[in-house]
Amino acid sequence: MLAACALWVHGEPPLVMDMRAVRDYDHVVALFRRHGRWGAISKTNGIGLRWRDPVYRTLRELAMSYFHEYYNRRDHKTLREYSLPYDLRRIAPALWVSGEKNVWCVGDALDELRHFPLLNGYNLKALARRDPFERRVGGLLQYRRPRK
Repeated sequence: MLAACALWVHGEPPLVMDMRAVRDYDHVVALFRRHGRWGAISKTNGIGLRWRDPVYRTLRELAMSYFHEYYNRRDHKTLREYSLPYDLRRIAPALWVSGEKNVWCVGDALDELRHFPLLNGYNLKALARRDPFERRVGGLLQYRRPRK
């Protein structure tokens, strides 16, 4: 929501897209467009789920760019659906921009959006777990984990 707010301050609509996963956490990205192409901003410590350059013709293409990097602790690729864009201006800014309490209403609104599948049954059967190289690369983080 911080990225969506920053985009809004700079004159762009504060759009977000929900991406649903199975046996894993969902992921939400802030969307923006440049010359008719979609890009995304995301905050995560995992190296693969961050920024996307605005080169994707469709939201499906953009969502698929996250597919291989979205996995659970058992190395299953878990991303399954993406939503229509949601304009955060539909919710009072006092709640999501400067609110001091939780904003569960945003999550509820995202859950109610129409979602589209990324895979069909044939694709699901062909999925492989991450291989050793993918696991090693997946361990890269922007910031070190705090020492205990």
